[in-house]
Amino acid sequence: MEHPLAYTPPPSKFSRLARIGRLTSKVGGSYLGQKVKGVFQKEEDRARDTRQMQVEGAQRVAKAMGQLKGAAMKVGQQMAQVVDGMDLPPEVGVALRQLNDKAEPVPFAVIREEIERQLDGPISQHFASIDPAPLGTASLAQAHAATLHDGQQVVVKVLHEGIEGSVDTDLAALRRILISGRILNRPKAEIDDIFDEVRDRLMEELDYYQEAANLEFFADAFQDDPDIVVPRSHPALSTERVLTMDRLSGVPLDEFLKTASPQAKHRAAVSLARSFFRMTYELLALHADPHEGNYLFMPDGQVGILDFGCVKRFDEYWMADYARVAEAAIQGDREAVSAAVLKMGVLTGPSPAAEALLWSFTQTIGKPFAGPYKLGAIPDPVAEKMRTLGPKFLRHPEIQTPRDVLYLHRSLGGLYSILCRLEAEADWGAMLSPWYRMAIDRAEGRP
Repeated sequence: MEHPLAYTPPPSKFSRLARIGRLTSKVGGSYLGQKVKGVFQKEEDRARDTRQMQVEGAQRVAKAMGQLKGAAMKVGQQMAQVVDGMDLPPEVGVALRQLNDKAEPVPFAVIREEIERQLDGPISQHFASIDPAPLGTASLAQAHAATLHDGQQVVVKVLHEGIEGSVDTDLAALRRILISGRILNRPKAEIDDIFDEVRDRLMEELDYYQEAANLEFFADAFQDDPDIVVPRSHPALSTERVLTMDRLSGVPLDEFLKTASPQAKHRAAVSLARSFFRMTYELLALHADPHEGNYLFMPDGQVGILDFGCVKRFDEYWMADYARVAEAAIQGDREAVSAAVLKMGVLTGPSPAAEALLWSFTQTIGKPFAGPYKLGAIPDPVAEKMRTLGPKFLRHPEIQTPRDVLYLHRSLGGLYSILCRLEAEADWGAMLSPWYRMAIDRAEGRP
């Protein structure tokens, strides 16, 4: 009998297309059925059933993308994460988040063959040892601990075979499903931007030369920072499909929280927040995959940051506009917030009701920046307020999500979640202020 975790390759392209076609018909049929039914319903009942149809469609999509494996898993996971930055029923995000980035382990014989093909020689030529048991297996790649001949500990990440060929197919299919079922009931231009952005980030994650360059960029940027550690790549042992990098010490967040002192937890929290502000406003390059598994914590609160495949870069003038929104929101300047969101394209035209909603949004997200603030309260007042605001955006098609906001807010949300678990307390507004002023001054030509 086959072990339930035994490796099975992703379905063939023909099989993928057949499954996707059946799913598109089901989801699209549900929407058409609800549209006909809605003609005879009261507005309240129609809204309720349409929302339920969206949620059920998202659940079908999550199940199908999980079965397809490979790029489909990552595509679905990415969409689940950026959905939080869109104006959709929160239940849609919950359904899509059923997809995680875990995958069945690939046999080490397959991994060995790929490493030896990519590095042009036997593993023993390049590594003193390599652990056949993976450190982790995700939808795009598998990582193994290894030791170099000089004794240095490294991690070798190997891209899954054939993964590149299914990204565009799976992304286009997901787009058709979500649109045909009105799960993404947003303007076409906004949807196009969202999918273009997701595709760009995914294609970068499939290029290990790019990730190696990202590692060097951030390692250089933080080399003199005593609180943040970034691994360096090993170019001689890396190719487009194999990436060798330093192995960092430290423990995952769960383990750190069990033993860390209050001082260590505070240091870790402040270090993470400061690194986020610096990446965003100064470096204009953001580590955009901020889940707990991408951080390692040292006993004294020093933090190692892992996995720089997904990096979002920003234009300095766009970032200055975003910084103006942050500054105006924290200072309570409603008129300046409205002007800035209009310039950024968040608001596509004057609308008092939409402007009022955006003002409520910025005041809610800005609450932790209004002075000393402790994160981690249960229930979280910011999260509770955001849940009530989210559905209201559906009534305002003139409010759109610029593509540059998607991964920025995805990263901010991931960071916020980690800081809440650390029960961090600080004057976050005072910490942020120099960084957004830097972005504004740079764009306006001031030193």
